[in-house]
Amino acid sequence: METNMPNATESTPVLSKACQKDCEQLNSFLRGELSAVETYEQAIPKFEDSATVQALTRIAGYHRTAATMLRDSIRTIGGEPDKSSGMWGSFAKTVTGAAKILGPQTVLAALREGEEHGIAEYDKAINNAELSHECVTMIRGDLLTLCQKHLPVLNQHIEMRKA
Repeated sequence: METNMPNATESTPVLSKACQKDCEQLNSFLRGELSAVETYEQAIPKFEDSATVQALTRIAGYHRTAATMLRDSIRTIGGEPDKSSGMWGSFAKTVTGAAKILGPQTVLAALREGEEHGIAEYDKAINNAELSHECVTMIRGDLLTLCQKHLPVLNQHIEMRKA
């Protein structure tokens, strides 16, 4: 019996296994970056000093840039970028919301913990043999490098509050 239904290759692009792995990993990172943007945007109003507000705004901007890079990379390999941070975003908002009740120092510590988690995830992906060389190169050269620059800034603002 013949049908007029198009086969999978005609209706949707079929990604190779390698591209699928890259897309899955990059979408996971995209959700994390979107979550980071949401978290920073929620945290920034907690601060009154302009130096901290500027620093956190700058870091949020870097996470926006990373999200854009990830979306572009996913599209380039034929995938569909996720549109939201998903469950991770909800969790991060809850943690940041709870930290906001406890004060700026706790908010900064929660943000630092999120950055450390991101760095650990990027580090783990660099050693994932299932990812393409191009994917690993982008993670190592762009995403990880940006994330690592956030820790000293957050540590500096945490130390300023201890004084």
